[in-house]
Amino acid sequence: MLRRHAGAVAILALVATGCGASTVRMEPPETDAATAAVCSDLVSALPDTLLGAERARVRPDSELTAAWGDPAIGLRCGVERPVALTPTSYLEEVNGVPWLPQPEDAPTLYTAVGHEAYVELSVPPSHGAPAAALTTVSDLISEHVPPLPDGEL
Repeated sequence: MLRRHAGAVAILALVATGCGASTVRMEPPETDAATAAVCSDLVSALPDTLLGAERARVRPDSELTAAWGDPAIGLRCGVERPVALTPTSYLEEVNGVPWLPQPEDAPTLYTAVGHEAYVELSVPPSHGAPAAALTTVSDLISEHVPPLPDGEL
């Protein structure tokens, strides 16, 4: 089921854990060269601030990850297709980009689907509702990550 919303429910868990005020430890996904190139383009276009939080250093260094603030807002591009993604999955659409919230009843992680690279975004509750972050990232995904053919997720 695809529902179109400008907003989203607060994310309750982190993808990355902080190693200090400005360094975040986050494992980059393993992906193929074509996906890595698309993700590198997306990550390089991400803003210096997200939800008022400054961009943090990510370790290990990778062109597939980004983080902001402490506790960290985390983004990983090129992750595996979510196991929970099925033809009947509940999706939130933000500015034309479908996001799979997990778990559906109290999301802690959003994964952008329907594009050549899957993108995970996690926002700790201390940053407030993730709607503005999802909007910003959705716009950049639309610009930098080509969509899959119609109907594919």
